[in-house]
Amino acid sequence: MNIGFYIMIIILFLVCILLIMKIYTMKKYIREIERELNDILKSDTNHLITISSSDKSIKNLANSLNSELKELRNQKLQYENGNQELKTLITNISHDMRTPLTAISGYIDFMKESEEEKTQEYIEIIERKTNDLIALTNQLFDFSKTMDIGVKLEKQKYCINEILEETLANYYSIFKANKIEPQIDICKEKIYRSFDKNTIIRVFENILSNISKYSNGDFHVILAKDGKITFSNEATSLDATTVQKIFDRYFTVENAKKSTGLGLSIAKQLVELNNGNISAKYIDGNLMIEIEFEQKE
Repeated sequence: MNIGFYIMIIILFLVCILLIMKIYTMKKYIREIERELNDILKSDTNHLITISSSDKSIKNLANSLNSELKELRNQKLQYENGNQELKTLITNISHDMRTPLTAISGYIDFMKESEEEKTQEYIEIIERKTNDLIALTNQLFDFSKTMDIGVKLEKQKYCINEILEETLANYYSIFKANKIEPQIDICKEKIYRSFDKNTIIRVFENILSNISKYSNGDFHVILAKDGKITFSNEATSLDATTVQKIFDRYFTVENAKKSTGLGLSIAKQLVELNNGNISAKYIDGNLMIEIEFEQKE
């Protein structure tokens, strides 16, 4: 045997030793990662996996597990926040429903004892309170829809002019009852955007419902040629600071003693689900809500 053969044997032996050491070291770091992962999951901390290895594969494994841990924590946080939000919703809706239900019950008792000419007046009051309950039920439905991550929107190209005009027409009697004089400026050019029709009708209805609460008697809606929709009304009970919070859930205007409920918060979520943008600002005593939808060629 020549010396080259012995050198080859020695090299193979050394390679085997190095491989064994490499495998042993990797198993050591994997066990280290396993222990850290178990400790993190058991203790429910915000810590991430840290390792002393400089091996690229081990580092990549640790980074991948840390990414999954972060995602798991985000999902848990969303679940906990959603759970708390649902509890708050049930509490607020239950409280809001109790008021019209109590009123309806009281007026039914009045009807039993009242003279015939008073009956019509009580019926009208009961009808208004019933409509309040219907509105709350619709808000509850909308809330559950926006909480559903897997909600399927049927997006198609629709004419904003037609949907806006139809919704305004449905609110004519409400405006009249609240002595609101609407000023409507809808461009003659047909504006088309892609969205889910039913959810956008609900957006317009929620905004108009809010206007019927806060308007001091006027209301102005504009549909511009660029597709921007602007709802404007004088609202002395608001100011520039409170308007920044108007899309928050259960935001209440203290000096007006009225709550926007879930209406505007839901409107914001539904607009964003349809790839749109909604914003509010306060200029010279007027509340202005602007909506724009993404224009696709």
